Amino acid sequence: MTGSINTIGVYTLCKREIWRFMKVWNQTVIAPVITTLLFLAIMTLAMGANRRLVEGIAFNQFIAPGLIMMAVVQNAFANTSSSLMLAKIQGVIIDILMPPLTGSEIVFSLVTGGIVRGLMVGVVVMASVYLFVPFTLFHPIVALFYILSASIMLALLGVLTGIWSQSFDQLSAITNYIITPLAFLSGTFYSIRQLPDLFYSICHFNPFFYMIDGFRYAVIGYTDGGIGLGMAVLTATNVALWVVTAHLFNKGYRLKT
Repeated sequence: MTGSINTIGVYTLCKREIWRFMKVWNQTVIAPVITTLLFLAIMTLAMGANRRLVEGIAFNQFIAPGLIMMAVVQNAFANTSSSLMLAKIQGVIIDILMPPLTGSEIVFSLVTGGIVRGLMVGVVVMASVYLFVPFTLFHPIVALFYILSASIMLALLGVLTGIWSQSFDQLSAITNYIITPLAFLSGTFYSIRQLPDLFYSICHFNPFFYMIDGFRYAVIGYTDGGIGLGMAVLTATNVALWVVTAHLFNKGYRLKT
């Protein structure tokens, strides 16, 4: 114990979460790279590559940051949600609940695994995309903030989904009907300025828009929204998700029989 924090317990659970996805690195790290490159190839070929401009920017340059961010958040979400779901299905969730760990310590450990996986995927995907679509990182600090914030947010959403879901069908429902639509309707493949006024306004209530827009600004220097506003939205969302998730773990909601 360090003060009131169970450092050994937190370290051990963090290590478990990282080793869990590293043992199948071919599926968890390499596969997202192939998927992202396929998306990039199909979209640029379909839209005419550099012949199509979005707000004066070549289409492949415009969508590259969004594809990178999508790979990051999808893997951060998948890591935490699948970890909890498998623990519940296999009946080993007690191994997480029995040790002297608080709800916040468990959430921190699970989210750390999601962040590490998201960052690893992000680095590999970014390097792979750069080979086909060279870009200059205009604001490295802003890019790091948005990747970390987005990874934390989706990792927390993954924990909440894992807590709520009682079967893989329910887990898939959250992914298919909430996470994927929000990701694709966030301006990844288009500028929201091209949308009608109503849909333009609706997009500003989608936190996925801010993470992709902020990362796009960091990579190519273009933004559809305010960078400061995006940072505030992601920070507030992460704090709210953290409080709710830690509370549910402390209560044992859908985790204890």
